[in-house]
Amino acid sequence: MNLAERIELMVELGNYLQSGDEDWQMAKQKAFEKNGWFIPDFINNSVHQIITEYLHKDKLENWVRSYYLDDNVTLKNIGIVMAGNIPLVGFHDFLSVFISGHKQTIKLSSKDDVLIKHITDKLIEWQPALNKIISFADLLKGCDAYIATGSNNTARYFNYYFGRYPNIIRRNRTSVAVLTGNESTTEIDLLADDVHLYFGLGCRNVTKIFVPPSYDFVPLLNAFKKYANFSDHTKYRNNYDYNLALLIMNNMYYMTNQSILLVENEQLFSPISQLNYSFYTDKDQLLFQMQGNENIQCIIGDNVALGNAQHPSLFNYADGIDTMQFLLSL
Repeated sequence: MNLAERIELMVELGNYLQSGDEDWQMAKQKAFEKNGWFIPDFINNSVHQIITEYLHKDKLENWVRSYYLDDNVTLKNIGIVMAGNIPLVGFHDFLSVFISGHKQTIKLSSKDDVLIKHITDKLIEWQPALNKIISFADLLKGCDAYIATGSNNTARYFNYYFGRYPNIIRRNRTSVAVLTGNESTTEIDLLADDVHLYFGLGCRNVTKIFVPPSYDFVPLLNAFKKYANFSDHTKYRNNYDYNLALLIMNNMYYMTNQSILLVENEQLFSPISQLNYSFYTDKDQLLFQMQGNENIQCIIGDNVALGNAQHPSLFNYADGIDTMQFLLSL
């Protein structure tokens, strides 16, 4: 397939993902049954994000115009280790390799091994020749380059096994928000999405907020009641009860609306059901200190608007590493 044909196929995929096709609906249900964190609302949210930001023809064409894509590319086999923290989190890597024209061998996460597999099976059904360039393996060997996403711990193993090959290795990251106290009710409502979507499990989820000393937390807690139904989700509720018990036993100050805990804590990463906060006095100095911090994926309220944390475009590469440029440089 040439570049134009690959783009057209992705547009066709976008049409399929927003259809009521019975097989697709069953695949989403199976993904939820296999992983309780993948509730239908969040699967649909992730799919909608992919359709609107990744699979529109004009956006795909605008994306590829920023690179020199040669249909006569020397075919390389790219090994992809996908994460499984949120539904279809590895789709951008899949898309980048597919559009670049390279072959890919994918190792799926056991937490998200239904949706991507269904999508690729559907693509191969439409274009049988794709089974020569899209494959899956439990153990990646003999690839020409690797893209691996995981935790700080798994990154050590990725470096050991893939370090002598061209690679992109991603580690734990999270996102933060810098608030001024002048945010509108609408903006605070959008921040609730940045914090709560996917139960806070994504690297683009806000797990820490910075606020001025006189900040009023009451409107924030009220806005967060938008996700009060989290208290009915067993996995989330277990985390909330556990973290609440730790705070009480350690006699630590906290605020809550019965579904999320606000705790003054210097750590950027917070456990599920908890949002850390710190006070600042100089916003410019704070932003300067955070620039280049390898633990931060994005800063909401600075380079990303409130509510846009989970709406990355094709150009928003994880860890700030241009995946497409990496693929074209091989």
